[in-house]
Amino acid sequence: MKKILFSLLAFAAIATMAFTVSEVLPIGSAMPKADVKLKDISGKEVAIREVKKENGVLVMFSCNTCPYVIKNQQRTIDIAAFAEKNNVGIIILNSNEGQRDDADSYEAMKAYAKEQGYKWHYVIDKNHELADAFGANRTPESFLFNKELKLVYHGAIDDNPSDADNVKRHHLKEAINEMIAGKEISHKESRSVGCTIKRKG
Repeated sequence: MKKILFSLLAFAAIATMAFTVSEVLPIGSAMPKADVKLKDISGKEVAIREVKKENGVLVMFSCNTCPYVIKNQQRTIDIAAFAEKNNVGIIILNSNEGQRDDADSYEAMKAYAKEQGYKWHYVIDKNHELADAFGANRTPESFLFNKELKLVYHGAIDDNPSDADNVKRHHLKEAINEMIAGKEISHKESRSVGCTIKRKG
């Protein structure tokens, strides 16, 4: 029994090490890896710095497969449209390298984006380089940067990822409004609820 328990503990430790990420980027931090070129579903390569608009840029970690992503897809579309309307660039990163040969392949990303009517950048985060740099661990998970590429908000789109009909506060929308108005962000962080990013073991 002790041998079995020891083996399970050892396996858990290895698994934890394999999926450990750096600490989440603190609020106020400069954007890491802003110039790294990422392959877009258009076939071109783009860096986040190039996506930034007059008022900043919204970076979202997402995928094709997570039930929470699918359930929240309309919210993603709505907040992306709101960001663009307010001169905030939008880029969605797929960091699921562990599923790159399957449901999160490049071809699957293109098909999913077309199905959802994406009008913004949807890119491959090769070897989850940016997810590791940001400390991102969930899909969906949002990072909002101002025009100086300083992080002003990190977390969920709103306060009820499980039930759109019972949302009481639209965290990301409020953060964009406050950022544009030059105000202090009143709610800088929230807990992202979703699937873990499928990193390579």
